[in-house]
Amino acid sequence: MTASGPIGSSDAAFSTTGFADPPRLREHAHHMRLLSDLAYLLTIILTMPFWLTRMVLRGRLRTDWPGRLGLGPALPPASGRRILLHAVSVGEVNAIRTLVRLLEQQADVEVVISSTTDTGIERARSLYSSRHAVVRYPLDFSLSVSSFLKRVQPDAVSLVELEVWPNFVADCCRRRIDVSVINGRLSARSFRRYRWVRWLLKSSFRRLNRVIAQSEDYAGRFKAMGARPDTVQVASSLKWDNTTTSPEGADELASELGLDRNRLVIVAGSTAPEEHALLHSAVPAGVQLICAPRRPEWFDAAADVFTGCTRRTAGRQGSNPDRFLLDTIGELSQAYSLADIVVIGRSFGERHGSDPAEPAGMGKPVVIGPAVDDFLEMVEILSSAGGLVQCTAEALSGVLEELVSSDQRRKVIAENALDAIQGRQGGSQVTLQALLLGGGPVQK
Repeated sequence: MTASGPIGSSDAAFSTTGFADPPRLREHAHHMRLLSDLAYLLTIILTMPFWLTRMVLRGRLRTDWPGRLGLGPALPPASGRRILLHAVSVGEVNAIRTLVRLLEQQADVEVVISSTTDTGIERARSLYSSRHAVVRYPLDFSLSVSSFLKRVQPDAVSLVELEVWPNFVADCCRRRIDVSVINGRLSARSFRRYRWVRWLLKSSFRRLNRVIAQSEDYAGRFKAMGARPDTVQVASSLKWDNTTTSPEGADELASELGLDRNRLVIVAGSTAPEEHALLHSAVPAGVQLICAPRRPEWFDAAADVFTGCTRRTAGRQGSNPDRFLLDTIGELSQAYSLADIVVIGRSFGERHGSDPAEPAGMGKPVVIGPAVDDFLEMVEILSSAGGLVQCTAEALSGVLEELVSSDQRRKVIAENALDAIQGRQGGSQVTLQALLLGGGPVQK
């Protein structure tokens, strides 16, 4: 089967050269699988009272247990080289949009998308299921992983951002399946946690065929975890490539919510419960607010804060014409496109922030709080360019008043953000080249 796509050939594509599984590691592979399974079982048993109680209280019992155990129908034989892109949740699913489009342009390449969370699966299906198989990523028990790989049969696996699970990586290596980390991100907070189990994970990181990290800092942390230096390279974040000004369905969303298109709209995206009262009070009078909580189990509590709000799922207008609750998954992009100002959630409390790249890439002035540990580099890039406003919870009301009152200020912030983003685009193309050509790092 010969590829005729614009990059590489099938002889080179997904090259299996450089598999990091020397005899010493293979000798211990069986013992490591047993050790990993035992560690997972002990963790489940010891934490069962906590996570069962938490799921019941949240009304969020896990679904699709067969899929989580690696079970399900086998995929049909691949029509070409099959690459599995694993995106753990909604943010990662969104991040790979441009990369998926580029892969679709390659001859003899078949894409399969996997995700872990229910919201990630739902988002992946809405974006990709008309063209690609979407499957549940398994728990990292050796039998679950083995069953999953047998029925999906990928030629290569790309793990988005991190997701380096010992049994999964080891089984891929045993089957000679190329494994990459793409859009690699290992924050300082995650790195501190990972170092406690470095003894368990070092061989998994060493087995990786390549790591394409978002920054030199992230690249250094991957190396410290065991990734071989010659397999690590740096490319800009895939998220910078996903700029769009008018996602499909935005006008329908505005109409069905009953937005007044002649008045300003603030969209608060990926919010947490402790931020809802703050947002309710900080938005200037006469300005419309669309609030999109991060998790479905937070929807009802948010509705209680925004008294009389129009809920997206209600099918009728609320009594408060200025408050709207986006209690759905997969419509945040459409909401962002309707915004005059965007406030980034999970950044004004004790959490670790949410992604500002998408609304900034749409040309929206973005406001974010001080809690941004998980997106520190991205926030610093935009902030240093004057393309983002960072403030405390106490200052939020004043910042929004200033932005609402100044069209020019909003315009300058948005233009600065777009300039910063456009100068960093191209990570998807670099990632494509690395995946298709194999071998050494591609320079960017």
